[in-house]
Amino acid sequence: MERPIRGAARRLAASTVVLVAAALAATGLAGTASAAPDRTAAKANSHWLAGQLSADGTLENPLGAALPDHGLMIDVLYAMHASGNARLAAPIVDYLDDRGHASDYFTWDGLVPDMGYDAIIVGGAAAKILVAAQVSGRDPRNFDGYDMVEEVTLAIKRSGPDRGRVSNYSKNPDFADFVSNDANMFGQSLAVIGLAAAGANDQLAIDTLLTQQCSEGYFRIFFGYIPTEETGDHVTPNGYKVSTCDEGMPFDQSAPDGDATGFALSAMLAARAAGASGLDAPIARTVAWLETNQDNGGGWGGGVNTEAPNTNSTGLIVQALAQAGGSDAAIGRGVEYLRSAQAGSADADTGLTGDIGAIAYNPQQYRDAKGTGISGVDTWIRASAQASLGLSQVGFYDLALGRVPGGGEEPTTPPTTSPTTTKPTKKPTPTTTPAREQPTTSTTRPSRSPRAGAPAPRPGLPTTLVPPTTAPPPPPPAATPAARHAAHLAGQLIGGDHIEVTQNGETFVDYDATADLALALRTLGEQPEAAGRATDFLLDPASVKAYAHGAPYEKADAAYAEPLAKLIVLARFHRAGDSVLTPLRDALAALRAPDGRFTDTGEFADSGGTVRAHAWASLATIADPTSDGAAEPVAALIAAQCADGGFPAKLGAGECAESDPAATAVAVLALNAVPANTPPRAPGAGAPAGWSAERAPALARAATALDALPGADGLVRGPDGKPDVALSAAVAGARNATGRDVGTTKQAFTGLMAPDGSVTGVPAESARAAAAGVAGRSWLSAPGAPVFPAMGVSTAIVDGSGAAPSSATAKPWAPFACTGIGLLTAAVLFFLLRNTFRNPKAVSR
Repeated sequence: MERPIRGAARRLAASTVVLVAAALAATGLAGTASAAPDRTAAKANSHWLAGQLSADGTLENPLGAALPDHGLMIDVLYAMHASGNARLAAPIVDYLDDRGHASDYFTWDGLVPDMGYDAIIVGGAAAKILVAAQVSGRDPRNFDGYDMVEEVTLAIKRSGPDRGRVSNYSKNPDFADFVSNDANMFGQSLAVIGLAAAGANDQLAIDTLLTQQCSEGYFRIFFGYIPTEETGDHVTPNGYKVSTCDEGMPFDQSAPDGDATGFALSAMLAARAAGASGLDAPIARTVAWLETNQDNGGGWGGGVNTEAPNTNSTGLIVQALAQAGGSDAAIGRGVEYLRSAQAGSADADTGLTGDIGAIAYNPQQYRDAKGTGISGVDTWIRASAQASLGLSQVGFYDLALGRVPGGGEEPTTPPTTSPTTTKPTKKPTPTTTPAREQPTTSTTRPSRSPRAGAPAPRPGLPTTLVPPTTAPPPPPPAATPAARHAAHLAGQLIGGDHIEVTQNGETFVDYDATADLALALRTLGEQPEAAGRATDFLLDPASVKAYAHGAPYEKADAAYAEPLAKLIVLARFHRAGDSVLTPLRDALAALRAPDGRFTDTGEFADSGGTVRAHAWASLATIADPTSDGAAEPVAALIAAQCADGGFPAKLGAGECAESDPAATAVAVLALNAVPANTPPRAPGAGAPAGWSAERAPALARAATALDALPGADGLVRGPDGKPDVALSAAVAGARNATGRDVGTTKQAFTGLMAPDGSVTGVPAESARAAAAGVAGRSWLSAPGAPVFPAMGVSTAIVDGSGAAPSSATAKPWAPFACTGIGLLTAAVLFFLLRNTFRNPKAVSR
């Protein structure tokens, strides 16, 4: 009990609350998403990555192996060159080429030296070395003494079950049985890219890559074997063949993989640029699939075990889409997602003070690290290396050719002829087809998901990293008032996805404010990525428990109607699945009594039965397309209607003597809402089927009462004669939902808007309350809303006596009478107290 009471006292001083500013990477989240590269952010990341390298240019293998993590080192090399920081990659290039360690990666010699195992070739690793040589500006035909173009060409099987596949194999027949061919689509794609950049397109490798695209447009990561009755060279001795992506579906071999799809898109684009034909259609299918499967928050996931959106996958995909062109909206959302997970200069006083420029695996990991610092640095390095590609947006083909625009450093174009060198060229020996061709399920793909117990940063690494040398450019001005206001609201999100309040040195999550802000962005129809991130935050099980069930302060089971209702509405905007919606829906239904009222349970329950909470619960219930009683939730509302047509702040038990304008506005939304799957009705068709006889007249009386509130300028004024901006917005949204023209109110809000998108007269901590006025509509009329207005309310709707209500005969209430003020203030304070501090989630700073 102690903590909620103290928190409540803090919230009573709401006027002194200062929101913590959002802290993001070198460029901010606020503003319209832009598809332009963010080279400043990419350069900052390269400097951080450089600080993770050992003095010899290596990165420790997180599995504790004797050899360093060559593959990750090369990913870092790619990122540094793409950002224009090629000089930072010099230690890696020196280690691989000048010091002769590239062969440790693409042969077995590094694992078992001086035993002849340099004859065993890892095809995908060879392809990665080829591209690394090209990106570095070194001679790919003499890198660590190897002709990597030839090495990769020889890794492409020319016959047998793996024909066309960039494969693992042994040049020495004596070692053939040692090798399992677990080469995957990463290696296939890199081989196509490297050979294209070398002017040596290999059509067989390209054709084989295309077989791994499913009809939907995505690529799978692993080649799969399936049993077959076919005969021929392509069938293994035990009756298997390599399947196409579509053929592998019945065998559960063809799960979508975002990383493989992004890499394959880069490969197809490279091959086409180098002269290959027939790639337009598969490229178009890939782009379409990627655009369709972008998460609402702007990110993409990888494959099995990494399906959730993450920066690693998103960076790779954004880079590929940028190379393809024509996907500016998706690229802009992707870049915004990447920025939301990067440590920026504003993190200097957090746990990330020594890690400016680092990019977390996802925004949540970034937020956690602000309090605890980075744990599991390997995960951050892996995420950063590929995420940075999305910020730089230099395609792999251009990267391999050294075409890095605006890099600001020495050109890295590889020589067109082999320079004179004293390094001996290690000529590959003739290949022999491996004797054993068996299906395999093994993989060398490193896990990119965050792991518990990952190693901490190595001793001796620098603790102060080089910040960007130039300030980020300001975001472009938004084109419309709605866009400007949405950008202003999105800028209030901490870490890009929630609102916080700070009092007396303690910081808390404000769940209700976060929900209202997400709904405000939906109302405005702008910043959908920010709305999606906020919704994801709220739908996290921990947030649901805190916001809707009182954890950890409730001693017994508890549930609150309004938070549950808002979560349901947001989840439906977000198109969340039944696994998310069902527990919310069930919890809300359990609060509904036989008389139709929704009653909270728990020690901190809303015992007052506010109209606002009941209206929200009604809206969420109506939003359920499976509901067979859409009219029933509003019965209790109708019974509470006042004589003047409005609604009280509380449902009450007796006759309503004084109505409350804010309560009336939200009640009107509930009275006029129908599920989004309701068939459209013709104008003048009357009330929807299933409505009670009382519902339409009640709606008409309430709408008429709202009509009496705005002045000639479209604004509602308080007792002091000044506009009440928040109430004006609520009334405008409700009136618009009944078919009224609120253009005057919308114009007034445009006049009240400052250049930064804020609205004069609305405190920063409640700026979201202005959204309906700025947009000139309620969230019911927003794209993707789970409910929408059923009908325009006019003289076509008659009251119980058959007379048409009008503003001339309706009794307008005194919207700011003393009783109304008292009820409204009490209700607002109660909800602020309950939704903010009864379940505070402490945020470490």
